[in-house]
Amino acid sequence: MTIIALDRLVPDTKSCCEHLEAEGYCIIRNAVPSSLVDRLAGDLEQDFVATPHSVGPFYGETTRRFHGLLRRSRHMGRFALDPLVVAVVERFLQPWCDTIQLNLTQAIEIEPGGIAQPPHRDQDMWPVHTAGVEYMINVMWPFSSYRAENGATLIWPGSHRRQDEIVLPAEDAIAAEMEPGDALIFLGSTLHAGGANNSASSRRGMIISYSLGWLKPYELPWLAYPPEIARSLPRSLMTLAGYQAHRPNLGTYEGRCPSLLLGEMGDGAKGAIDVLRPEQEQLIADYRAGRILPDLPGPPAEDG
Repeated sequence: MTIIALDRLVPDTKSCCEHLEAEGYCIIRNAVPSSLVDRLAGDLEQDFVATPHSVGPFYGETTRRFHGLLRRSRHMGRFALDPLVVAVVERFLQPWCDTIQLNLTQAIEIEPGGIAQPPHRDQDMWPVHTAGVEYMINVMWPFSSYRAENGATLIWPGSHRRQDEIVLPAEDAIAAEMEPGDALIFLGSTLHAGGANNSASSRRGMIISYSLGWLKPYELPWLAYPPEIARSLPRSLMTLAGYQAHRPNLGTYEGRCPSLLLGEMGDGAKGAIDVLRPEQEQLIADYRAGRILPDLPGPPAEDG
Protein backbone atom coordinates (compact mmCIF):
# COMPACT_ATOMS: atom_id res chain seq x y z
CA MET A 1 0.00 0.00 0.00
CA THR A 2 1.26 3.48 -0.81
CA ILE A 3 2.41 5.55 2.13
CA ILE A 4 0.34 8.70 2.48
CA ALA A 5 2.61 11.73 2.27
CA LEU A 6 1.77 15.40 2.51
CA ASP A 7 4.11 18.22 1.46
CA ARG A 8 4.48 20.70 4.31
CA LEU A 9 5.16 23.45 1.77
CA VAL A 10 1.37 23.57 1.44
CA PRO A 11 0.21 22.98 5.03
CA ASP A 12 -3.37 21.81 5.00
CA THR A 13 -5.01 20.73 8.24
CA LYS A 14 -8.11 19.55 6.42
CA SER A 15 -6.21 17.17 4.11
CA CYS A 16 -4.19 15.76 6.97
CA CYS A 17 -7.33 15.14 9.02
CA GLU A 18 -9.03 13.49 6.06
CA HIS A 19 -6.08 11.09 5.67
CA LEU A 20 -6.19 10.30 9.37
CA GLU A 21 -9.93 9.69 9.23
CA ALA A 22 -9.52 7.33 6.28
CA GLU A 23 -6.32 5.46 7.13
CA GLY A 24 -5.58 6.12 10.81
CA TYR A 25 -2.23 7.75 9.99
CA CYS A 26 -0.50 10.20 7.69
CA ILE A 27 3.07 11.24 6.97
CA ILE A 28 3.94 14.90 6.56
CA ARG A 29 7.09 15.47 4.51
CA ASN A 30 9.35 18.37 5.49
CA ALA A 31 7.30 19.22 8.55
CA VAL A 32 10.33 20.99 10.07
CA PRO A 33 13.83 21.76 8.71
CA SER A 34 16.17 18.79 9.04
CA SER A 35 18.75 21.15 10.56
CA LEU A 36 16.43 21.68 13.53
CA VAL A 37 16.13 17.92 13.98
CA ASP A 38 19.93 17.67 13.95
CA ARG A 39 20.21 20.27 16.71
CA LEU A 40 17.63 18.49 18.85
CA ALA A 41 19.28 15.11 18.27
CA GLY A 42 22.61 16.63 19.23
CA ASP A 43 21.17 17.89 22.51
CA LEU A 44 19.95 14.37 23.30
CA GLU A 45 23.08 12.51 22.19
CA GLN A 46 24.56 12.09 25.66
CA ASP A 47 21.20 10.95 27.02
CA PHE A 48 21.10 8.19 24.42
CA VAL A 49 24.63 7.13 25.37
CA ALA A 50 23.95 7.19 29.11
CA THR A 51 20.52 5.51 29.11
CA PRO A 52 20.52 1.77 29.94
CA HIS A 53 18.69 -0.72 27.79
CA SER A 54 14.97 -1.08 28.37
CA VAL A 55 13.59 -4.05 30.27
CA GLY A 56 10.51 -6.06 29.34
CA PRO A 57 8.84 -7.71 26.34
CA PHE A 58 6.93 -4.58 25.29
CA TYR A 59 9.69 -1.97 25.34
CA GLY A 60 12.22 -4.44 23.96
CA GLU A 61 15.60 -5.15 25.51
CA THR A 62 17.55 -3.86 22.51
CA THR A 63 16.00 -0.41 22.80
CA ARG A 64 16.90 2.68 24.80
CA ARG A 65 14.11 5.00 25.91
CA PHE A 66 14.04 8.13 28.02
CA HIS A 67 11.45 10.79 28.76
CA GLY A 68 10.95 14.34 30.00
CA LEU A 69 12.30 15.74 26.74
CA LEU A 70 10.96 19.27 27.28
CA ARG A 71 13.63 19.84 29.94
CA ARG A 72 16.43 18.27 27.91
CA SER A 73 16.48 20.61 24.90
CA ARG A 74 15.29 24.14 24.21
CA HIS A 75 14.37 22.98 20.69
CA MET A 76 11.56 20.71 21.92
CA GLY A 77 9.00 23.49 21.98
CA ARG A 78 9.11 23.82 18.20
CA PHE A 79 8.08 20.19 17.86
CA ALA A 80 5.55 19.96 20.70
CA LEU A 81 3.78 23.14 19.59
CA ASP A 82 4.03 22.63 15.84
CA PRO A 83 1.03 24.56 14.44
CA LEU A 84 -0.14 21.90 12.00
CA VAL A 85 0.23 19.11 14.54
CA VAL A 86 -1.64 21.07 17.21
CA ALA A 87 -4.42 21.90 14.75
CA VAL A 88 -4.82 18.21 13.89
CA VAL A 89 -4.74 17.17 17.54
CA GLU A 90 -7.42 19.74 18.40
CA ARG A 91 -9.59 18.53 15.54
CA PHE A 92 -9.67 14.97 16.90
CA LEU A 93 -9.50 15.52 20.66
CA GLN A 94 -11.11 18.88 21.43
CA PRO A 95 -14.70 17.61 21.03
CA TRP A 96 -14.17 15.27 23.98
CA CYS A 97 -12.35 17.40 26.52
CA ASP A 98 -11.93 20.87 27.96
CA THR A 99 -8.14 20.94 27.54
CA ILE A 100 -5.57 18.84 25.72
CA GLN A 101 -2.45 17.60 27.48
CA LEU A 102 0.89 16.09 26.63
CA ASN A 103 0.60 12.38 27.27
CA LEU A 104 4.25 11.51 26.64
CA THR A 105 7.56 12.68 25.25
CA GLN A 106 9.91 9.77 24.64
CA ALA A 107 13.17 9.36 22.76
CA ILE A 108 13.64 5.89 21.26
CA GLU A 109 16.63 4.03 19.87
CA ILE A 110 16.27 0.58 18.29
CA GLU A 111 19.66 -1.08 18.07
CA PRO A 112 20.77 -3.50 15.35
CA GLY A 113 19.28 -6.91 16.00
CA GLY A 114 16.21 -5.51 17.73
CA ILE A 115 13.10 -7.57 17.11
CA ALA A 116 9.75 -6.10 16.14
CA GLN A 117 7.44 -4.89 18.89
CA PRO A 118 4.14 -6.70 19.38
CA PRO A 119 1.34 -4.88 17.51
CA HIS A 120 -0.72 -2.68 19.80
CA ARG A 121 -3.02 0.33 20.05
CA ASP A 122 -1.76 2.96 22.47
CA GLN A 123 -5.25 3.87 23.64
CA ASP A 124 -5.52 0.42 25.20
CA MET A 125 -3.51 1.68 28.17
CA TRP A 126 -6.87 3.04 29.33
CA PRO A 127 -9.26 0.16 30.05
CA VAL A 128 -12.58 1.84 29.15
CA HIS A 129 -13.36 3.03 25.63
CA THR A 130 -16.29 4.82 24.05
CA ALA A 131 -16.99 4.11 20.39
CA GLY A 132 -16.18 7.03 18.13
CA VAL A 133 -13.99 8.83 20.70
CA GLU A 134 -10.26 9.25 20.11
CA TYR A 135 -8.28 9.37 23.33
CA MET A 136 -4.88 10.35 21.99
CA ILE A 137 -2.80 11.30 18.96
CA ASN A 138 0.84 10.23 18.42
CA VAL A 139 3.50 12.06 16.44
CA MET A 140 6.73 10.25 15.55
CA TRP A 141 9.72 12.43 14.62
CA PRO A 142 12.73 10.56 13.15
CA PHE A 143 16.30 11.58 14.05
CA SER A 144 17.75 9.19 11.47
CA SER A 145 16.37 7.71 8.26
CA TYR A 146 13.50 5.33 8.96
CA ARG A 147 13.58 2.35 6.62
CA ALA A 148 11.85 -1.01 6.65
CA GLU A 149 15.20 -2.70 7.28
CA ASN A 150 16.17 -0.59 10.30
CA GLY A 151 12.92 -0.72 12.25
CA ALA A 152 10.64 1.95 10.78
CA THR A 153 7.32 2.10 12.61
CA LEU A 154 4.85 -0.44 11.24
CA ILE A 155 1.31 0.81 10.66
CA TRP A 156 -1.82 -1.17 9.81
CA PRO A 157 -3.85 1.25 7.64
CA GLY A 158 -7.54 1.30 8.49
CA SER A 159 -7.02 -0.60 11.73
CA HIS A 160 -8.65 2.24 13.69
CA ARG A 161 -11.92 1.01 12.23
CA ARG A 162 -11.29 -2.61 13.31
CA GLN A 163 -11.13 -2.26 17.09
CA ASP A 164 -12.38 -5.78 17.80
CA GLU A 165 -9.37 -7.36 16.08
CA ILE A 166 -6.36 -7.58 18.39
CA VAL A 167 -3.96 -8.45 15.57
CA LEU A 168 -4.15 -8.16 11.80
CA PRO A 169 -2.16 -9.97 9.07
CA ALA A 170 1.49 -8.94 9.01
CA GLU A 171 1.34 -8.47 5.25
CA ASP A 172 -1.26 -5.73 5.71
CA ALA A 173 1.24 -3.50 7.56
CA ILE A 174 3.31 -0.79 5.93
CA ALA A 175 6.66 0.55 7.10
CA ALA A 176 6.45 4.32 7.68
CA GLU A 177 9.65 5.27 5.89
CA MET A 178 10.76 8.83 6.64
CA GLU A 179 13.69 11.22 6.77
CA PRO A 180 14.59 13.66 9.55
CA GLY A 181 12.20 16.59 9.23
CA ASP A 182 9.24 14.36 8.34
CA ALA A 183 6.53 13.52 10.86
CA LEU A 184 4.27 10.50 11.22
CA ILE A 185 0.90 11.25 12.85
CA PHE A 186 -1.29 8.33 13.89
CA LEU A 187 -4.32 7.82 16.06
CA GLY A 188 -4.25 6.13 19.43
CA SER A 189 -6.73 3.64 17.97
CA THR A 190 -4.40 2.65 15.10
CA LEU A 191 -2.60 -0.70 15.31
CA HIS A 192 1.16 -0.20 15.05
CA ALA A 193 4.53 -1.49 16.25
CA GLY A 194 8.19 -0.62 16.24
CA GLY A 195 9.81 -2.61 13.43
CA ALA A 196 12.71 -5.04 13.58
CA ASN A 197 16.14 -3.54 13.00
CA ASN A 198 17.91 -5.83 10.54
CA SER A 199 20.50 -3.21 9.59
CA ALA A 200 23.94 -2.41 10.99
CA SER A 201 22.91 0.99 12.40
CA SER A 202 20.64 2.18 15.20
CA ARG A 203 17.33 3.82 14.44
CA ARG A 204 16.71 6.92 16.58
CA GLY A 205 13.73 9.20 16.92
CA MET A 206 11.15 10.48 19.36
CA ILE A 207 7.45 10.31 19.89
CA ILE A 208 5.26 13.10 21.27
CA SER A 209 1.73 12.11 22.15
CA TYR A 210 -1.26 14.23 23.13
CA SER A 211 -4.32 13.04 25.01
CA LEU A 212 -7.64 14.15 26.45
CA GLY A 213 -6.93 16.40 29.42
CA TRP A 214 -9.04 14.40 31.87
CA LEU A 215 -7.12 11.15 31.40
CA LYS A 216 -4.20 10.05 33.54
CA PRO A 217 -1.21 10.59 31.23
CA TYR A 218 1.45 8.03 30.45
CA GLU A 219 4.14 10.34 31.83
CA LEU A 220 3.35 12.18 35.08
CA PRO A 221 4.10 15.81 34.25
CA TRP A 222 4.66 17.16 37.76
CA LEU A 223 7.40 14.56 38.32
CA ALA A 224 8.92 15.07 34.87
CA TYR A 225 8.80 18.86 35.31
CA PRO A 226 8.60 19.80 39.01
CA PRO A 227 7.81 23.46 39.70
CA GLU A 228 11.43 24.56 40.08
CA ILE A 229 12.11 23.26 36.56
CA ALA A 230 8.73 24.20 35.09
CA ARG A 231 9.25 27.87 36.00
CA SER A 232 12.35 27.97 33.78
CA LEU A 233 10.52 26.63 30.72
CA PRO A 234 8.08 28.41 28.38
CA ARG A 235 4.68 28.72 30.02
CA SER A 236 2.92 27.52 26.86
CA LEU A 237 4.82 24.24 27.08
CA MET A 238 4.15 23.78 30.77
CA THR A 239 0.46 24.49 30.24
CA LEU A 240 0.39 21.73 27.64
CA ALA A 241 2.42 19.51 29.98
CA GLY A 242 -0.23 19.63 32.69
CA TYR A 243 0.11 22.88 34.62
CA GLN A 244 -3.54 23.67 33.98
CA ALA A 245 -6.76 22.43 35.52
CA HIS A 246 -9.33 20.58 33.47
CA ARG A 247 -12.84 21.78 34.25
CA PRO A 248 -14.53 20.81 36.52
CA ASN A 249 -11.79 20.94 39.16
CA LEU A 250 -9.62 18.12 37.80
CA GLY A 251 -5.87 18.18 38.24
CA THR A 252 -5.79 20.91 40.86
CA TYR A 253 -3.28 21.75 43.59
CA GLU A 254 -4.58 22.97 46.94
CA GLY A 255 -7.96 23.30 45.21
CA ARG A 256 -6.61 25.70 42.60
CA CYS A 257 -5.29 25.57 39.04
CA PRO A 258 -1.69 24.29 39.19
CA SER A 259 -0.59 27.18 36.99
CA LEU A 260 -0.18 29.08 40.28
CA LEU A 261 3.01 27.05 40.76
CA LEU A 262 4.52 28.74 37.71
CA GLY A 263 4.24 32.24 39.18
CA GLU A 264 6.38 34.10 41.68
CA MET A 265 4.05 33.09 44.51
CA GLY A 266 5.02 29.48 43.92
CA ASP A 267 3.11 27.10 46.15
CA GLY A 268 2.48 29.67 48.87
CA ALA A 269 -0.97 30.70 47.61
CA LYS A 270 -3.81 28.97 49.47
CA GLY A 271 -7.56 28.80 49.27
CA ALA A 272 -9.61 26.66 46.90
CA ILE A 273 -11.07 28.31 43.81
CA ASP A 274 -13.62 26.54 41.60
CA VAL A 275 -12.64 25.79 38.01
CA LEU A 276 -16.00 25.08 36.37
CA ARG A 277 -17.51 25.16 32.91
CA PRO A 278 -20.15 27.88 32.28
CA GLU A 279 -22.97 25.37 32.02
CA GLN A 280 -22.00 23.90 35.40
CA GLU A 281 -22.04 27.33 37.02
CA GLN A 282 -25.48 27.95 35.47
CA LEU A 283 -26.76 24.60 36.72
CA ILE A 284 -25.74 25.47 40.27
CA ALA A 285 -27.35 28.91 39.95
CA ASP A 286 -30.58 27.38 38.66
CA TYR A 287 -30.66 24.88 41.51
CA ARG A 288 -30.13 27.55 44.16
CA ALA A 289 -32.82 29.72 42.57
CA GLY A 290 -35.31 26.86 42.73
CA ARG A 291 -35.53 26.43 38.98
CA ILE A 292 -34.48 22.78 39.24
CA LEU A 293 -36.87 20.56 41.18
CA PRO A 294 -36.86 16.81 41.77
CA ASP A 295 -39.16 14.63 39.71
CA LEU A 296 -41.62 13.35 42.33
CA PRO A 297 -44.11 10.58 41.66
CA GLY A 298 -47.72 11.75 41.32
CA PRO A 299 -50.67 10.42 43.36
CA PRO A 300 -51.78 6.91 42.46
CA ALA A 301 -54.58 6.69 39.92
CA GLU A 302 -58.01 5.83 41.34
CA ASP A 303 -59.82 2.74 40.16
CA GLY A 304 -63.05 3.15 38.28
